[in-house]
Amino acid sequence: MATFDSEMAPHCVFAHGSESAPWGTKIQRLAEVAAPYDFEIASPDQQHLREATDRVADLKQNAPTGSPLVLVGSSMGGYVTAMACETLQPDALFLMAPAFYIDGFPGDPASCPEQTVVVHGWRDDVVPVASSIEFARARNARLHVLDDDHRLSESLDFLAQAFDAMLQRCLD
Repeated sequence: MATFDSEMAPHCVFAHGSESAPWGTKIQRLAEVAAPYDFEIASPDQQHLREATDRVADLKQNAPTGSPLVLVGSSMGGYVTAMACETLQPDALFLMAPAFYIDGFPGDPASCPEQTVVVHGWRDDVVPVASSIEFARARNARLHVLDDDHRLSESLDFLAQAFDAMLQRCLD
């Protein structure tokens, strides 16, 4: 885990999915959860980058920092944030239906923080829930499988609660 300057503000960086925008519904909701904790919040627009590996390189190049640093990703954004962990050394990682172990998303994240939470919809027809189960099992990450689909739009309240709990653990 990286040691950041104690004067640095907490920073939460969101990575959107392939077909979504930087300030989609889930990101807006989770940003509302992080705001009372005085997190600086960023959601870079990566819509112009179609390849997952290009998005990973872009996130690494921008090298967000903070104390704590929290990365959040949905679908392709989940893959992007997890693949950037070895370089960025975040304190926490919150993944929603991350795109692991499928075509176009090569490799396996080398390292993830102890505070890693994965949420996936049981009815996801885009990314198999088995991907998140495999990822979480290999890292002893917290895993929540919900009765929802890939977008997790029926689970916004749960996402907010799980994210809030993770932020509290991270700040303790």
